[in-house]
Amino acid sequence: MRMLQAKASMVRRALNIWPPLRGAGITVKEISADYDYARVQMRALPWNKNVVGVHFGGSLFAMTDPFWMLLVMKHLGKDHVVWDKAAEIDFRKPGRGTVSVEFRLDPERVRQLRAAASDGGKVLEWFSADILDADGEVVATVRKQLYLRKKA
Repeated sequence: MRMLQAKASMVRRALNIWPPLRGAGITVKEISADYDYARVQMRALPWNKNVVGVHFGGSLFAMTDPFWMLLVMKHLGKDHVVWDKAAEIDFRKPGRGTVSVEFRLDPERVRQLRAAASDGGKVLEWFSADILDADGEVVATVRKQLYLRKKA
């Protein structure tokens, strides 16, 4: 099944059995039907902790990896190319227990991206999301830069 043609519920189920996410204990809890929102969580498990007993940084990053690209790709459709270009993570405090992250894509931002790419040139845009612990405190902030352009 092609990702661009799939319903959000099918994409969520597919991501939940995808080995890079499943193996890290990452669960996609929700993807809205309109692809404006996604919520992801990760439980602390013996295999996703580092040597000091907190969430492994790579797993924290992995729980954010495909989502901005997926949401933007679904909104712009097949006539646009969307790729991850760059990423950075700012660790704020040790992640313990269950952590979660939400992605919200504003329809106005989608309109701005579509307009910026309308001439066929490349557009580089940064997106940000906070990974929160069970108390709502920021464990890490992840920024992803997307490359997008309209196909010729």
